[in-house]
Amino acid sequence: MEYLAIAGIVFALNLLPAFGPPTSAVLVALTLNYDLASAPLIAVGAVAAASGRFVLANATRQLRPRLSSERRRHLAAAEEALLDHRARAVGALGLFALSPVPSGQLFVAAGLMRVSLLPLTAAFFAGRVVSYTIYVTGASAIKDTLGDEVLESFTSPVGIVLQLAALAALVLFLRLNWAEILGSRGGQRPP
Repeated sequence: MEYLAIAGIVFALNLLPAFGPPTSAVLVALTLNYDLASAPLIAVGAVAAASGRFVLANATRQLRPRLSSERRRHLAAAEEALLDHRARAVGALGLFALSPVPSGQLFVAAGLMRVSLLPLTAAFFAGRVVSYTIYVTGASAIKDTLGDEVLESFTSPVGIVLQLAALAALVLFLRLNWAEILGSRGGQRPP
């Protein structure tokens, strides 16, 4: 029953595009404060996080028709630059899977573009299994020595600044004229 509650909390946190605590920090806090088995905690965390981000991207996708035609044209140019080069797309997926950058804004951007969400979510899931394993295993090993310091990091000014920076980057991403930047015709795909 407690793993079901954890799944619900992690899923809900991953619906937030910004300002939610990192799932890894939540899993570490749970590890430090409760006697939970690591393997199910990691599995539940990764599945719930990936599911939440997938729903976030799909919900964001519903906003695309509300964007101006100019913004949709810029997004089309960014899509073309990303998706028309297979090596670039695979590299971006790999970087995304291993990136410590807050993922909410990346899923919002993916939702606004016509990026295939299943491979993106699968890469996110795989990367999170690895990172959550490292964090939870490490937290289990240091449970008695650094528990309070890890919990204090939830409200860290650095963490808040990183979230604000990622949000600003998303706004900048949406405002850029990708057709002009990439020297592309953009808009070849329907908006």
